[in-house]
Amino acid sequence: MREESARRAYLLDSVLAAAIGAAVAAAAWAASAPGPLDLLLIAAGSLALAGHRRAPRAVLGVTTLCLLGYVVHAEPGSWAALPVVVAVHAAARSGHRAYGITAGAVFLAGYLAVLLASAAGAGETAERILLLLGWFLCAGVTGLIDKNWQAYLRQTEQRALDAERTKEETALRRAGEERLRIARELHDSLTHSISIVKLQASVAVHLAHKRGAEADPALLAIQEAGGEAMRELRATLEILRADGPEEPPATGLARIGELAERARTAGIALSVSIEGDERPLPADIDRTAYRIVQEALTNVARHGDRARTAVRLGYTEQALTVAVVDEGLCPAGADITPGTGLTGMRERVAALGGTLTTGPRTGGGFSVHAELPFAPRSPRTVSAR
Repeated sequence: MREESARRAYLLDSVLAAAIGAAVAAAAWAASAPGPLDLLLIAAGSLALAGHRRAPRAVLGVTTLCLLGYVVHAEPGSWAALPVVVAVHAAARSGHRAYGITAGAVFLAGYLAVLLASAAGAGETAERILLLLGWFLCAGVTGLIDKNWQAYLRQTEQRALDAERTKEETALRRAGEERLRIARELHDSLTHSISIVKLQASVAVHLAHKRGAEADPALLAIQEAGGEAMRELRATLEILRADGPEEPPATGLARIGELAERARTAGIALSVSIEGDERPLPADIDRTAYRIVQEALTNVARHGDRARTAVRLGYTEQALTVAVVDEGLCPAGADITPGTGLTGMRERVAALGGTLTTGPRTGGGFSVHAELPFAPRSPRTVSAR
C-alpha cells in the first residue's frame, strides 16, 4: 500500500515538474527564441523537481545551478526563477531550511549581477530583486507551514493509534479479570457441590461393598460422572486462569465409548454406529462432535425419559456428520424453546461453518443432526426445525 502511494506521488511530482518546465520554456519562447543550451538548462532544472521527495537537497542544488546558468546565459525575466522557488519550498518542507535560504541567496546574487551587467535601470533592478525576494520568502514560509501540517497529521494519527492500542489493552485486561472472576465463581460454587455428590456416592458404594452387596449401578454412574465432572471442571478452570485453548485437549471422539457407557449405566438404551472410514479429525471438530453427543445424551436423560437413543457418526470426504436420535416423549410438531445446551451446540457448529438441525421427530422423540465441514469456511447460521 505504501509503495503504491509512493508511486502515485512520484507520478504526480513528475507531471508537476514537466508542467513547470513547459511554462518556463513557453515564457522563454515568448520573450526571445531560446537556444538549445537554454532549453537544456530549463529542462534539466525543471525535471529534477520530480525527485524532490527523495532527495530535496540534491534537487535544490541541481535546479538552482541549472536555472542560474540559464539566467547568466540568456538574461531572462523573473519567471526564470519559478523552478528554483519550487525547489526552495520543497527543501523547507523537508526540514532543510538553511539549504533553501542559501540557494535562494545564491540565485538572487547571480540574478542581481546579471541585471547590473546588463545596465538595467536602478528602479527595474530593485523591482525584480524585491519581487524574487518575496517569492523566495513565500516559498520558505509555505514550506514550513506544510512541514508543520504534515507533522501535526502524523501526531494525530499516532495519537489515534495509541488510543486504539490503549483501548485494546484495556479490553484485554478487563477480559482477563472477568475470566479470573468466572474461574473463582465456578470453583467456589460447582467444585464444592460436585465434590459432595461424588463423596456421597463413593460412601454409598463403600458401604454396599462393606455389607457384601453389589453397589447400585446408578451409584456407580454417579461416582464416575462426578469424577469426570471434577476433571473437566479443573481443566476448564486452568484454561480460564491461563488464557489457553478453548477445550481440554483430551476431550474428543476417542472418549465416545466412555460417554456411551456412562449413558447406558444411567439407564439409556444407547447404540453407537459409525459410517464411512474413520480418520484423525482436527481438534476443534473432534471436540465439537463430542460435546454435541454429550449434550444430546444429557437432554435425553433429563427430558426424554431415558428413551432408546441412536448415535450415528458419518465420515465423508468433505465433512463429519453427527446424528443423535431418541424415541422419547417429545410429540411431533412440539414448540421447543432452546435452552443453554442447544444454544451452545449452535454456537459451536456456527464457529466451524457447519449446519445444525434440531427438533421433534415426525414419529415422536427428538433429533439432533450436525454437519461439520473439514475445510474451513465462513461461519453459517445454524437452523432449528
